[in-house]
Amino acid sequence: MYSSHVLFNVGRQRVSVIFLLHLLLTGATELPSCKESDYHFEYTDCDVLGSRWRVAIPNKPETCTGLPDPVKGTHCTFSCNEGEFLDMRTQECQKCVAGTYSLGTGVAFDEWDTLPTGFVSHGISMNLGDTHTNCSNSTWIPKGDYIASNTDECTSTLSYAVSLKKPGSVSFQYFYPDNHMFFEFYVQNDQCQSTDSQRRWMKISESDWDYHYVQLSSGNNVLYWRTTGFSLAANTAKPVLLKNIAISGVSYTSECFHCKPGTYSDKPGAARCVPCPANSYSNKGATACQPCEADKYSGNGSGTCLQRPPCTTTDYFHTHTPCDSSGQTQLMYKWMEPKICSETAEGAVQLPASGEMMACPPCNPGFFSNNTSTCEPCPQGFYSNGTECSECPAGTEPVVGFEYKWWNTMPSNIRSSVFSSEYRSTERNTGWEVAGEYIYTTPSNQDSDYMMLALTVPGYSLPHSLSEDNERVQLSRITFVFETKCTADCKLYFMAGQNEWSNIVESWSGTIGKQSYSYLIKSNNTVSFTWGFQRTGIFSMKNEYSSDYAKIYSVHLTNVIGGVASECRQCALAAVDSESACVPCPPGHYMLNGTGVCKSCPSNTIIRPEQPIGKQACIPCGPNTYSNEGRSACMSDCTLALHHKGDMLNYDFSTLANVTGFQSSPLFTSKGLQYFHHFSVALCGTENRALASCVENVTESKRDVKGYICQSTVVPSEVRDQSVVSSQPFSIGDSLIGVTTDFKFDDISSLDGNFPVESELPDVIFYYRSRETTQACKNARSASIRLRCDPTVILKNHVSLPSNCSEGTCDGCSFHFLWRSQYACPLCSERNYKEIVSACIQGIQRTTYVWQQPLRCTGGVSLPPQKISACVTLDFWLKFGVSIGTVAAILLITISCYFWKRTRKLQYKYSKLMMTAGDKECELPAADSCAIMEGEDAEDDLIYLSKKSFFTKIKSFSRERTSDGFDSVPLKSSAAQEMEMN
Repeated sequence: MYSSHVLFNVGRQRVSVIFLLHLLLTGATELPSCKESDYHFEYTDCDVLGSRWRVAIPNKPETCTGLPDPVKGTHCTFSCNEGEFLDMRTQECQKCVAGTYSLGTGVAFDEWDTLPTGFVSHGISMNLGDTHTNCSNSTWIPKGDYIASNTDECTSTLSYAVSLKKPGSVSFQYFYPDNHMFFEFYVQNDQCQSTDSQRRWMKISESDWDYHYVQLSSGNNVLYWRTTGFSLAANTAKPVLLKNIAISGVSYTSECFHCKPGTYSDKPGAARCVPCPANSYSNKGATACQPCEADKYSGNGSGTCLQRPPCTTTDYFHTHTPCDSSGQTQLMYKWMEPKICSETAEGAVQLPASGEMMACPPCNPGFFSNNTSTCEPCPQGFYSNGTECSECPAGTEPVVGFEYKWWNTMPSNIRSSVFSSEYRSTERNTGWEVAGEYIYTTPSNQDSDYMMLALTVPGYSLPHSLSEDNERVQLSRITFVFETKCTADCKLYFMAGQNEWSNIVESWSGTIGKQSYSYLIKSNNTVSFTWGFQRTGIFSMKNEYSSDYAKIYSVHLTNVIGGVASECRQCALAAVDSESACVPCPPGHYMLNGTGVCKSCPSNTIIRPEQPIGKQACIPCGPNTYSNEGRSACMSDCTLALHHKGDMLNYDFSTLANVTGFQSSPLFTSKGLQYFHHFSVALCGTENRALASCVENVTESKRDVKGYICQSTVVPSEVRDQSVVSSQPFSIGDSLIGVTTDFKFDDISSLDGNFPVESELPDVIFYYRSRETTQACKNARSASIRLRCDPTVILKNHVSLPSNCSEGTCDGCSFHFLWRSQYACPLCSERNYKEIVSACIQGIQRTTYVWQQPLRCTGGVSLPPQKISACVTLDFWLKFGVSIGTVAAILLITISCYFWKRTRKLQYKYSKLMMTAGDKECELPAADSCAIMEGEDAEDDLIYLSKKSFFTKIKSFSRERTSDGFDSVPLKSSAAQEMEMN
């Protein structure tokens, strides 16, 4: 049942006056005369002049006769005020009686036991073209006082169509706590025009139900509430809740409606009914609430009373009173409020006696105890360890913040509250209670309640001793020590942002031992921190897990505006004319402890921002990186020089330095929704470089994460006219720690096995690290980008992920990428090209330079231009060679002949000596006038022959060997010569 009714009939078939006259003229004389209970009045549709008729409509056709004649109705613009209805008999407005209510010209929906008539809910898949995702059950679900949206990745729409006779409005209350859920509300009119897109996005709820109001134009209007879950991890997104939907601008209401159970109206003319207070109840249409019996109880707005259960030890908690003048506090026991248990029931426990005196814990650091035994903050410029305030010495400044480690009273900027599992705020504010050394969660009425603890701050400011720098990531840091003990599926949430229900930073499940957790604050927008503890996610009216608890021992928040100081920081010695008494050391300098003297760090180092004192504050930059001007970060100018196999390889990655985006392969949820991990990378660059950015566009907060490399989850959709919906952004690399060819650096491995080497050129690897730690990544996230020279790749963003880790990471902490590009090749040099010399053609010879293949370089030197030189042709050299060869042959023949003749003469002399020696052995021959004398010309030794022919003379030169091995040479004596001459 629902008490909100449509107060007019939209689209009812027009009543025909002719038809009514026909009924009067037909043979209806046999039917009895109609009584007032046999018919009701309705208006006909309005004509162009705004006129209409009031006609009587029988409740059952052809059961009576004598219906009243149609009369002129009120003008179409006529309406009644709130708390009134239109009496159709008199056509005048009358006040609703007590126990009923009316909106006058509107409709209201405040009961959601079932889906009211006129509302339509359906679920569809955002995965365009994907028919495998089953979203038929992803609809809005009525929950009694409200209606809840879906929590999965399907898109669920709740719609309602209404026709307004005049301009009106729609208002509703909503609770939207989770930024992993998309939620929008928009209206389409007769012209299918939607609400302004900027107003369609609903804002995250601050801490309780929010109110939304939109004006409507006259005519047909269709209202849409649409949600989609984007919690693609194991955690399910929290649903969006709607209640108290009211629409004004309808024509009229002809009746008042009874108040629903648990509400009442005690005076005539009520526009709405009032909820009954706790421990009372009412039935439908009540004019007053009835108190519950002594052994029963009820909550606000209840239609029934419940039996009080016996009190147990989980129905009370302990706390402390403020310290008295003697430094004592009393241990107090209190029942949970509102109290629902009975102390008189069988088996009930009694509340322990209070009043035990205990010594007060000391004040928190930065506070001191005054004469009234209350802790007061130290004045500005003073510090304390919790006892008394002392002024910071000259040359120092207070380190302001909040440090809570003693819990005698709840700090003024911390608020405790309880939300039920269905996100209804309760009257309780004792979700967390102080207990001296810690603050803990008190028992709850329902195990599924959320025990909320919210800490708010005005903002942050760096101390004077730390210089402002664009590369500084840490603005502040919050550190807390906690512990949980659970027997069920309890969960502790830590949230940070602009309000209590902000981004969930981390969560812990089950029993967790005492441990510390830190979170970096990077923006002044993060001014709220919330801890939420839920004992079980399963809704139950029982409280069997009330003994489960969460404890927070300490909370420390640094650099808070308006904070207190627990210590003083040494300042650098400054000049007298300095505007501030405390100044930072110059860039690249650290401070000697206790002296205020600044000393220069070694070259190419950066200063640790959280510890600028001592030489250990100097951190050397990684290989092939250099420190920026402010000495706050190491960076790369996108150039690199490497020695490789005796060569110097020079790189220039400036073409790849622009912010580049790429996606993982498609991933699918359990319902089949397709999504991707989107990565944004800013590889390198100077201080003024563009940063990689990952933005959340699900909620109005537009949370933006910047750095060298970040990741967000994107889902293809048509939501809000966007191609994708992006959510859950986080940083993978805030700082560049090194550029090298080594496969492992600073405990980060580049997974060389997943990216096997393909050439002799080394891969250049950029290593990054994030400064945020998580429960899973104790050493923070890290990333390595491997640049590989590949001349065949034309696109700049050809990035691939490890084959066995489709999401870019195998453990969720270390991310690895392979970036193939022609721009990842070394710069070209002279060794990368060769020359080709052409043939000499017509006295011209050309020298051409070409790249050696395969080409594995880019940019650098250019190919030298073609060279043209004069040359001599092959024919000339051939002729010249033949001529030289001929002359050489003639010369060789001549020389050969000359030496041959010389050899013959020597042989002749030798033969003559041998013959002469034969006459007398061992004696030299005597001189003969016919012998060739020493010194004679060789030409005189010619053998004179008798006149013979030319051939005979030639033949005479032939030698005949004798048996003794000597040539036979004819000789003539001088006597024979004379005879011949005569």
